[in-house]
Amino acid sequence: MAYQVQPIIPARSGLHFHHFHHFHLISANMQIPFSLENSASPMETLSLEGGDIFYYPGFLDAGEADESYTKLATSTPWQQDTISFGGKPVLIPRLQAWYGDKNSRYGYSGLALNPLPWTPLLSALRSRVEDAVALPFNSALVNYYRNGQDSVAWHSDDEKELGSDPVIASLSLGATRRFDLRHRQNKGQKFSCELAGGSLLVMGSGIQHNWQHQVPKQPIIEKGRINLTFRWVKPDTPQL
Repeated sequence: MAYQVQPIIPARSGLHFHHFHHFHLISANMQIPFSLENSASPMETLSLEGGDIFYYPGFLDAGEADESYTKLATSTPWQQDTISFGGKPVLIPRLQAWYGDKNSRYGYSGLALNPLPWTPLLSALRSRVEDAVALPFNSALVNYYRNGQDSVAWHSDDEKELGSDPVIASLSLGATRRFDLRHRQNKGQKFSCELAGGSLLVMGSGIQHNWQHQVPKQPIIEKGRINLTFRWVKPDTPQL
């Protein structure tokens, strides 16, 4: 089965996104063939049922990606937060920090997050991602997967603070980790890809409504990965 690609994110600030027509989804659970070996395009697009995924493997060059990883790993005030799972408090299997504009509060699974102010590095990365995606982002959840034992379970980013149809841009730094998708109604329909350091993956319109995603445990991986998920959160009403 071949899915037709419909580019929906415009090019901006010198970054040119091209669509591809060679994604052949031949099984219900397979690797997404994100590969630039036979193409000069910096961006690949996968149209799924009810949504689109955009992947830019070389968004940051290796040197900049490594430098950004080191700075974030050593300077971020990481926390291992507790969420509610099955009515019980559970430590999340990763570290995280929430950054954003003033009043960009966010919460999930019983956890309330108040934004830390943007650092110069995060502000610069946000600007570059905004230019690439041609959308504004006022916040970022920064996750630190210390090794392959750290993970995030199946979920959709569909909290009310994110609006009716959020677009989320995910920048990866450090070790390559697997990223899985599964359809919310037909959970046998699954896809996966490898997210390399310096890559940008954009979950476009419809993905959070129709798909779930996860970063599974991979015990063989010893190195860390930092993931920045830029998003737009509805600013809350200022307290008077």
